[in-house]
Amino acid sequence: MRLLRGLGMVVAGVVLVTVVGCTGGDGADPVPTEVPASTPAATRTPTPTPSPATNPVSIPGLIQREHTGSNLRLGSVLARTTAYTRYAVTYEANGLTISGIMNIPTGKGPFPALVLAHGYIDPDVYTTGRGLAREQDLLARNGYVVLHTDYRNHATSDDDPDNDVNLRLGYTEDVIGAVLALRSSTRPEIDGDRIGLLGRSMGGGVAYNTLVVEPGLVDAAVVFAPVSSRPAENVDRFQRSEGDPIVNEIEAAHGTPEQNPKFWREVSPITYADRLTEPLLIHHGTADDTCPITWSRQTTAAFKAAGKNVQLKEYKGEAHAFGPQWPASMDTTMAFFAQHLH
Repeated sequence: MRLLRGLGMVVAGVVLVTVVGCTGGDGADPVPTEVPASTPAATRTPTPTPSPATNPVSIPGLIQREHTGSNLRLGSVLARTTAYTRYAVTYEANGLTISGIMNIPTGKGPFPALVLAHGYIDPDVYTTGRGLAREQDLLARNGYVVLHTDYRNHATSDDDPDNDVNLRLGYTEDVIGAVLALRSSTRPEIDGDRIGLLGRSMGGGVAYNTLVVEPGLVDAAVVFAPVSSRPAENVDRFQRSEGDPIVNEIEAAHGTPEQNPKFWREVSPITYADRLTEPLLIHHGTADDTCPITWSRQTTAAFKAAGKNVQLKEYKGEAHAFGPQWPASMDTTMAFFAQHLH
């Protein structure tokens, strides 16, 4: 599996950001069928410009950057169901235009909103809104505005030629920008004061980054079958083992973990576990042979050691894509957001 070539960083009435990861369950185009309080964006203190000593390709670099997200625009109608309407959308994130889709529930808003950040799908075959098809549909049917971001270098989003070499930290900027674009939107359907984050596989790693880079940006987060919170482990499992040539470029630019341990520590979100302020729920199957459940156990332990509100829910026999136990996992997810997004 050529996974990390697309691995980012390795990495009702609520706005939820959903992020997805590796492969497994994210490859199909969605087809609609009929079947702790966050700090308001207006009061958040702008982050300072990175000092010369701070590597911009790092979690500290992202922390120090003043992130922007705005100009959420609805384009053409892609589908209509009795429960929601599906639109093509674009928004601005740190100077780039990012594409995606948005499902808006039928009825009187404002509704909670969800931003879905997908897992790895080869950008050469990726189409807008592809990934998390089941989640896009179910969450919209349950009263959430669902914003699925395509990320930079996907679909019609702007290109970032350095993103691969820089461990795709740009995906984190795209998710932060999506939340800020929702918050600043004046659309009456969107409740910009209630935002959650959901990430899957690679997107789970993007979610970890987002939580430690911008504490208070969202109200709660859920991740499914996430990648490791230590990027070096992801590189080894998904790229180095596949002979991906991008590994040579990464190490030429940033060094190996042995040559430059500081860099690899600073691109790992778990290094900054103490910055987490929101409740986090992690779903992981014990039979996941793509992203080993030991990764989530280790990440959970690290967050708990830092005194954080993190829960790991294990699903016996469930694989990476989640099959028989997916409905139960989503019931748990929606109950979690109902509790924390208020």
